[in-house]
Amino acid sequence: MSDKYDVIVIGAGPGGYVAAIKAAQLGLKTACVESWTTDGKQVLGGTCLNVGCIPSKALLEISHKYEEANHSFADQGIEVEKLAINVEKMMARKDGIVKQLTGGIAQLFKANGVTSIYGHGRLLANRQVEVTDADGKTATYEADHVILATGSKPIEIPPAPLQEGFIVDSEGALEFTEVPKRVGVIGAGVIGLELGSVWARLGAEVTVLEALDTFLPAVDQQVAKDALKQFKKQGLNIQLQARVTGTNVKRNLVYVNYEDAKGEQELMVDKLIVAVGRRPNTDNLLAGDSGVNLDERGFIFVNENCRTDAPNVWAIGDVVRGPMLAHKASEEGVMVAERIAGQKPQVNYDCIPNVIYTAPEVAWVGKTEEQLKAAGESFKVGTFPFAANGRAMAANAASGLVKIIADEKTDRVLGFHVVGPQASEIVAQGVIAMEFGSTAEDLALTCFAHPTLSESVHEAALAVNDGAIHVANRRKKK
Repeated sequence: MSDKYDVIVIGAGPGGYVAAIKAAQLGLKTACVESWTTDGKQVLGGTCLNVGCIPSKALLEISHKYEEANHSFADQGIEVEKLAINVEKMMARKDGIVKQLTGGIAQLFKANGVTSIYGHGRLLANRQVEVTDADGKTATYEADHVILATGSKPIEIPPAPLQEGFIVDSEGALEFTEVPKRVGVIGAGVIGLELGSVWARLGAEVTVLEALDTFLPAVDQQVAKDALKQFKKQGLNIQLQARVTGTNVKRNLVYVNYEDAKGEQELMVDKLIVAVGRRPNTDNLLAGDSGVNLDERGFIFVNENCRTDAPNVWAIGDVVRGPMLAHKASEEGVMVAERIAGQKPQVNYDCIPNVIYTAPEVAWVGKTEEQLKAAGESFKVGTFPFAANGRAMAANAASGLVKIIADEKTDRVLGFHVVGPQASEIVAQGVIAMEFGSTAEDLALTCFAHPTLSESVHEAALAVNDGAIHVANRRKKK
C-alpha cells in the first residue's frame, strides 16, 4: 500500500472537490483523485469548471452584452458604431476565467490539507482505490471511506456521430473559432438552449430540433410558453416533434435529416451541436468485486443519504439519481463528508433550484401546476409580470413573470417559478422560503426594497391571495 487515508474522493468536480475540502475541514485525512488534464497538467473542477457551467456562462454573458449593444442600446439613447465581435478574444477571456477558477481549487486543496492525486481512479474491493497515471503506471491506496464523484459526459446518438469541426457535443460548441453562418442544435433542453443562444446572439442563424412535442416539459408550462415566445422573438427557430434520423457532412456543410409532423425534412448547417443530455461517467470506475451496483443506465445505486451497497462507499452528483446539477452535487458532497464525520445532515431534494441561463433566464424550484394537478392536490397561484415592474422597465428587460404556487389550505409555498431578468438570483428567494416552510403570506408581509426586480416576488405572493397592488387581481367569486 502506498498510503492510507480516512477519505479518498474519486473525481474533483463540484461534488468531489467540495466533499474533499469539507472532509479535510472536519479533521479527516483526505485525498482526491482526478485525471483531467489541460496542456499535460492536471486540472481540477471537472466538467463544470472546465467545459461546462463556467465557460458556457462566460460566453453567454459576453454574447448577451453584444446582443444588447447591437439591438437595444439605440432604444436607450446609446449609439454604437462599427460594432464587432472578436471571437478569439472572447474565447481567451473564457479560458482565462476557467484557468483562474481551476487554479483556485488547487490553492484551496493546499490550504485545507487535501492531497491531490493525478490519474484515473478505480474502486477495488475493501475500499482500495487503484490509480493509473498517464504513463500507465498504477498505485493502490486504501481508505476508511471512498466517495465516488466522477460526474457525467455528453450522450452521443447514432444518427449524429461526432465529426471534428462539424458535428460537436456541448464541449466542442464552446470552441468555435468564428461565428458560423448557420447552426443546428439537436435538443431543446438546458444545454441546447444555452449554446444555441450564444451563437444566435452573435449572429448565427440557429435551428433547434426537439423530438418531444412539449417545450421544456419539466418546467411549469405557463413559464415555458412565455419563454418559448421570447426565444422565438429573438430568432431561435425551435422545431418541436422533430426527430433526427441521420446526418451527413458534404463539402464542409452538415446535412441533417429529420422527421416532423409534415414528414421527412432536411436542414443544412455549418455546425451541428448535439445536446441531448448527459450520462453518468461510470465506465471503468468499479472493479467487479467492489460491491457497488449500477442500474441499467449506468447510475450508481444509493440510498437517500448517498450510501452505496458497499460499506463506507458513497456516491454523489451526476453518477447518482436526481438532477445533474453542480449545486446538487456540492450539497451532497458536504452531506456525505459530515456523515462520515459522525453528523446527521440531509439534503432537501425538494428545494434544489433549476436554472436555464438564457435571456430571459428561466428558474424554478418545487412543484409545477402540472405536477400538482396530476397528484390531485389543491393549490392557488399568484403571478406578477415584469412588464409592471419599474426596475425591469428601467433595465429594458421587462419580459417574463414571477409565479408562486401555494397550498390551497395551508398557504405554504409549493412552487416558485421565474422567467425574466436575473431569474437565477430571484429564485433563491423561493428556495429560502420553501426551506423554512414559508407561506405566501409570509412573503407578502415581507418588505422589499423599491425599485427592485424582487418586488415582483412580493407582488406575486400578494396575488396568491388576491392582494396584489400593482396588477389587477382575479375577480372574487360572489
